[in-house]
Amino acid sequence: MAIVDFNTLANIEPAVVDVFYMPMGSDLEFRSDKTGTYFVDTRTGKEIREPVKHPAQIAFEKNLKFLNQEIYPPEFFRMLFTESTKIRVIRAGEADFPTGEVVLADPITYLGTRYETVLHKKIPAGSYPVELSVCLSRVAGLRIAAARLLLSETPAVSYEVAMPKGKERADFGVPGVFTFFGVDAGLACFADSALSEENRIFFEQWEKENPGKNKYLDYFAALFKESCQAHPEFQNQGTGFLEWKLPKSGNRAVLFSSGMGDGIYSGYWGLDADGKTVSLTVVFMNPEYF
Repeated sequence: MAIVDFNTLANIEPAVVDVFYMPMGSDLEFRSDKTGTYFVDTRTGKEIREPVKHPAQIAFEKNLKFLNQEIYPPEFFRMLFTESTKIRVIRAGEADFPTGEVVLADPITYLGTRYETVLHKKIPAGSYPVELSVCLSRVAGLRIAAARLLLSETPAVSYEVAMPKGKERADFGVPGVFTFFGVDAGLACFADSALSEENRIFFEQWEKENPGKNKYLDYFAALFKESCQAHPEFQNQGTGFLEWKLPKSGNRAVLFSSGMGDGIYSGYWGLDADGKTVSLTVVFMNPEYF
């Protein structure tokens, strides 16, 4: 008998890879017959002939199917921003909207490009706080489950999907009408269209002055590190946020990590009892899966 690392064991018997993510305490029996080598769960009698998925992978796949629905019950949104053993609600900063035209985008890859999503509904010009719903997951660690732009202290009682500019809610589901925005750098943001344009101009000049450098690694990474040091309790490599000021105007956008990372995500307007818009929420995760 000898103690070896898992890679050595897998080279001797590849079937052990199938049970790598079995829960701690599992009781397994190794079998070899004319059908091959495999394990059996002695408690259930189930044969294990394919890799058991990591709990985070199972949750991730369920979450993909859950996202970007036309609407969710109001109770779901309330759960996202109600503190519990799994949820912490934090204020990440304020975003400025000099025009009131709202942009949802990946700030590294798409903000200031034709691939950002400008929303059809405008909000009153002004500055608004951004709250984050941080999921304390045993499976995935700290993750931002949702982000909310608070337009009023009045609570929302109903929600509707945020449609892109030029499209009404009746256009939901029409081919070619997309009610989501893409994330390819693991980050999302709330921003004003004027800030988006200023961002484009700023980074065009920055890239000319910094040839070969990376927008995130050589510019944003240091700012995110400062934000993490200032608010370390709910930030790490998987969860980060930043109130970013454009160097010229001083207008602010709030940037934040997008749940489990890259994907497509939708925004939802929160409406009060009189039908007035009081919030905008972007959903990244259903904490119940994690």
